[in-house]
Amino acid sequence: MGYILGYLFIFFARCLDVSMATTRTIMVVKGKKFTAATIGFFEIIIYVFAINKVLSGMNNIGNVLSYALGFATGNYLGVVIEEKMALGTLIVQIVTTKDVEKFSKYLRENGFGITVMEGHGKEGKIHILQSVLHRKDLNSFERYVNKYDESAFMTISDARTIRGGYFKNRIINKK
Repeated sequence: MGYILGYLFIFFARCLDVSMATTRTIMVVKGKKFTAATIGFFEIIIYVFAINKVLSGMNNIGNVLSYALGFATGNYLGVVIEEKMALGTLIVQIVTTKDVEKFSKYLRENGFGITVMEGHGKEGKIHILQSVLHRKDLNSFERYVNKYDESAFMTISDARTIRGGYFKNRIINKK
């Protein structure tokens, strides 16, 4: 019974500290220094206890396997947590062959700020619709885009900092 509890401790400690590492990394990238430092403090305490348990029983393959399985599971959980947190802002660009005036009006009517730019592609003149949005609103935005133009070409990139504009006060209709 003692071995099983040890394996479970190592597994869950490793899941937790790796998930925390993912969250801490996101906070570092987002510039949230204090939050990242706080998470890092607790993350390393958990890590030290887990690695101590493994190193004090290196002759027990179960400890090593529990550690490895906890690490792998922690990575998976970290990504799931990151997806649920959906922190940050995105810049989305859409190239469409549809009527750009109607498309931009449709997106604006559904709560998205849109800027229309003209460009030149292989086929000649094109229009690019650009929007800055909260990451948590991406799925909703994609549904609206796909509903209007399934063949639209869309690129999505992270925005580190935004200031002002229509984006700041926008409310998304959840349909």
